[in-house]
Amino acid sequence: MTEYLHLLPAYRQHAEVGIEERVGWIRADRWQETADARAALARLEDLLSYPPRDRMPCLLLYGDIGMGKTKIIRKFLRDHQPISDRGTGVTSMPVVAMQMPAEPVEGDVYGERLNAMSAPGPSGDETFRLKTTCRTRMLIIDEIHALLTGTYRQQRVFLNVIRFLANDLKVPLTCAGTDLARQALLTDPQLAERFEAFHLKRWSNTQQFAQLLASLESIMPLRQSSQLGTAAVRRKVLDMTDGFTVRIFRLIETVAVEAVRNGKETITFESFDGDNLVLPLVADGAAH
Repeated sequence: MTEYLHLLPAYRQHAEVGIEERVGWIRADRWQETADARAALARLEDLLSYPPRDRMPCLLLYGDIGMGKTKIIRKFLRDHQPISDRGTGVTSMPVVAMQMPAEPVEGDVYGERLNAMSAPGPSGDETFRLKTTCRTRMLIIDEIHALLTGTYRQQRVFLNVIRFLANDLKVPLTCAGTDLARQALLTDPQLAERFEAFHLKRWSNTQQFAQLLASLESIMPLRQSSQLGTAAVRRKVLDMTDGFTVRIFRLIETVAVEAVRNGKETITFESFDGDNLVLPLVADGAAH
C-alpha cells in the first residue's frame, strides 16, 4: 500500500479504491468544519445552556446565501437529536428547528412548528408542547428573511410572533437568514436589543482561507499532493467563487473529480482552466 503522506491518516485508505468509488466519496455530503462554523456552533451551545429567565438571549445567524448557515444548523441538530423514553413513550426535543414559511402568515408559522415537532393536531397548543412534553431548550427558525415577502402589516405581525415566542417559551430563539433579515429585525427596537448577531463573512485571502484549502487537500482521495496551498491557487479560487463557502466546496469537488478521472491525481493551477472541465455556473460567472 502506498503511504499517501499528503493525506491525513484516516483518509489514506480512500485513495486506494477505484475511480468511481473515489468520485462518489468526493461528491458525498459531509460536514467540513471552518473557523466561523466552529465559532457559531460554540455560541449555539452556550445559548442552549441558559436557564429560563424573563428575557432570554437570542441569536441571529446571518450572511450571504451559500455561506453555510443551514449546514451549521443541521450539524447542531445532529448533535442534539430527539431523545425517546421507552418507559413513558415520550420523545423530548432539546432543539426544534423550523423553516420560515414562504409567506409570513401567522397560522403558517404555527403549522411549521407542528411539522418540526412531528406533532399532529390543531395549532395553538404547540407552545405548551414545546415547554412540557418536548422539553425544548431552543427554537430555530431558518430562512427568516422570507418574512420580507409579506406586506408591511404581515411583517409586523410576524415580528410580534417572534417576540411572543421569545417571551412565552423562555428558551433562546435562533434565527438564520441573509443580511435582509438583520435589517428587518432592526426595525423592531425590542427585538434588535435582544438578538445578538453572528455574521458569516465571505472568504478573503487570509490565513484562515489557506487553512481551509489545506484541510480540503488533506482529505481529497487524490494519489498525489496538490497545489491548493499556493498563493496563485488561492487567488484563483477566490476569483472564481467570490468567497462563497458553497461555491468553494463545489469548485474543489469538481476539479478533484476531474483529477481522478483524467488520471493526473493532483490539483494544480491549470486544473481550474481545463478545456474539458465543466464548472458550476456560479463559478463561471462569479468574477463578472
